[in-house]
Amino acid sequence: MSQLPQNRAAPATLPEKSTAATNLALRRVAIDTYRENVAYLHRDCAVYRAEGFQALSKVEVRANGRRILATLNVVDDASIVGCNELGLSEDAFLQLAVQDGHTASVSQAEPPESIGALYRKLAGERLGREDFHSIVRDIADLRYSKIELTAFVVATHRDELDREEVYYLTEAMVASGRKLDWHEPLVVDKHCIGGIPGNRTSMLVAPIVAAHGLLCPKTSSRAITSPAGTADTMEVLATVELPFEKLADIVREHRACLAWGGTANLSPADDVLISVERPLALDSPGQMVASILSKKIAAGSTHLVLDIPIGPTAKVRSMPEAQRLRRIFQYVASRIHLSLDVVITDGRQPIGNGIGPVLEARDVMRVLENDPRAPNDLRQKSLRLAGRLIECHPDVRGGDGFAIARDILDSGRALAKMNAILAAQGAKPFDHNHPQLGSLTFEVLAVESGVVTSIDNLQVARIARVAGAPKVIGAGVDLFRKLGDAVASGDVLYRVHASFQSDLEFARQACAKSSGYAIGQPDDIPHVFVEF
Repeated sequence: MSQLPQNRAAPATLPEKSTAATNLALRRVAIDTYRENVAYLHRDCAVYRAEGFQALSKVEVRANGRRILATLNVVDDASIVGCNELGLSEDAFLQLAVQDGHTASVSQAEPPESIGALYRKLAGERLGREDFHSIVRDIADLRYSKIELTAFVVATHRDELDREEVYYLTEAMVASGRKLDWHEPLVVDKHCIGGIPGNRTSMLVAPIVAAHGLLCPKTSSRAITSPAGTADTMEVLATVELPFEKLADIVREHRACLAWGGTANLSPADDVLISVERPLALDSPGQMVASILSKKIAAGSTHLVLDIPIGPTAKVRSMPEAQRLRRIFQYVASRIHLSLDVVITDGRQPIGNGIGPVLEARDVMRVLENDPRAPNDLRQKSLRLAGRLIECHPDVRGGDGFAIARDILDSGRALAKMNAILAAQGAKPFDHNHPQLGSLTFEVLAVESGVVTSIDNLQVARIARVAGAPKVIGAGVDLFRKLGDAVASGDVLYRVHASFQSDLEFARQACAKSSGYAIGQPDDIPHVFVEF
């Protein structure tokens, strides 16, 4: 495996400016600003007054032969930053690779070269290829402030990108970072657009297809607004933050990995945009397509199975909406030479029984071990997705993939492959019979008899989040009833786990507002016409 040259080095290495008047002592300010470089100057600092800085403006910081751009914050408390100091947030400080007290210079930053293109997009204009490449380069180089990033995200959401613009944005995102080449004709991946709690199919698909011999370098994200991402759940079982070179060795030896993608520098501009999109709860089709496909192309994938769940509380609520999204994905994938198989699945309820890292890891291991307590919906969906990937192999006939995947799972080969991947990544002790769940619990009961007619994905995910997931790995929601199940008044619908009393009370209050469950008659269950 090799990688193509990176298009961006961060931080930049440049000659030191010699303006003595701007020299200050660096101070590490222990604040996590989440993918934003932030600098701190005291209001009475001579440099602040002389240079005419303003709060939230962009500044250029140089030290140790390196340069970073940062957003300026102004403080009045000398215990945070003194008058002769320049404070830097955690991420910014680490990029300069210096010690506290190192001399640095600070100056006004030049406006991003692409700012004109951003203003034209704000005015509703259609942008061309070079416009998007210029904007994305500046985003990846952290030249945009959070305000400017927000303006770009909102503009592309409000004036929806046409399919050519989505292609240009995708292409630019790929060009902004590392692109991998595994030197194999068939590199597979599976991705879901998200929004369905407990949907940990990737942790089953990867070992199944790898046991069949396919190459599946699965890098995944952490949760931002959900109760667990694949990386959060995998971290219950093994180390996920590994040097990229080690991940590459694991993939070469075991044909797969299940790791956090943050160390790979794949489509870094997308990571910056996500830091703005998620808090705003904006997920426009164009941004979604560019985000997903740029990461897959950058990771060296040649074949992708994409899961689009639909349901009343899923990201996509109707079949026409799903078909429209499918067409955009297919158009861009064809332009970037990625073989894409889009499947539209049932998103009316969570997949599996557990919502939260430990609970989801329990479900995954029970499926791999063919435990009778394993959630059948997670097993069946994973087998179907794995089957579609296996059918990418030219020696497999269409329609045979499911049976092959089922044989790999039933025979124990998928479990053996998963155990090998876990050992290579650094396995952690885990007993799915007695998982370390939050010890504080309460149960939510049915208030009437009937059948479960709906489960609100958004509400049960919110309950799991306020209970502490994913930061508290043992927190979450354990479901005992699913769609169509008969219940009597007083039956347990689900149990909430927390590790701290305050989290338990927050979850209890959320449940009191809405349990997320509706009880009625069988005819009340919403129907969706999906592929599986």
